[in-house]
Amino acid sequence: MYNRNNPSQRCLYIKAIILGDSGVGKTSLMHQYVRGTFSTQYKATIGADFMKKVVNLDDGRVVDVACWDTAGQERFQSLGVAFYRGADCCILCFDVTNARSFENMESWRDEFLIQVGPRDPESFPFVVVGNKIDMEGKRAVSQKRAMEWCASKGNIPYFEASAKKDINVEDAFRTVVKNAMEQETEEDIYNDFPDPIRIDTDDDGSPPCAC
Repeated sequence: MYNRNNPSQRCLYIKAIILGDSGVGKTSLMHQYVRGTFSTQYKATIGADFMKKVVNLDDGRVVDVACWDTAGQERFQSLGVAFYRGADCCILCFDVTNARSFENMESWRDEFLIQVGPRDPESFPFVVVGNKIDMEGKRAVSQKRAMEWCASKGNIPYFEASAKKDINVEDAFRTVVKNAMEQETEEDIYNDFPDPIRIDTDDDGSPPCAC
């Protein structure tokens, strides 16, 4: 448990959205980050998937990181957009063996900024993850090309990663969470925590019937 009377030990809340084309490994990256696991079985995300991880920062603060893995398939994208609201940071993902997934990052980023409407879009905390570097022989997007794109978008941090081999996954998420924490005021972070679900009593004041 965290001591709510000690601000340095209060659990802060960060909402991270994971975006990218279907099949780039968004779900695998999230599972590797949160659970330290990898599965070869593939199942397309419909709408969004959600996992949480408690992170201890170097300064002693505790952050509850809510990771939202959104649908990459075009027919499900409208469902995922509903979960962008309230995002504090975003992980843009592409597959280094799939040039189209890299080219589509532009539209993913633009649509995200339109839907979220941050106060300062130019400095919103993004990271870019080029996944599947373990498949080096099939690479279609060079590290140089990816870094040049990131530089053109305000020097977005770039990580070459492998969810399968657990390469740079922790570093990518930790960087975007740290950058989000630096931008948010303390009031913003505490107030962004989702409201609890409330079960109202019946009109006569009695508790609802447990049928």
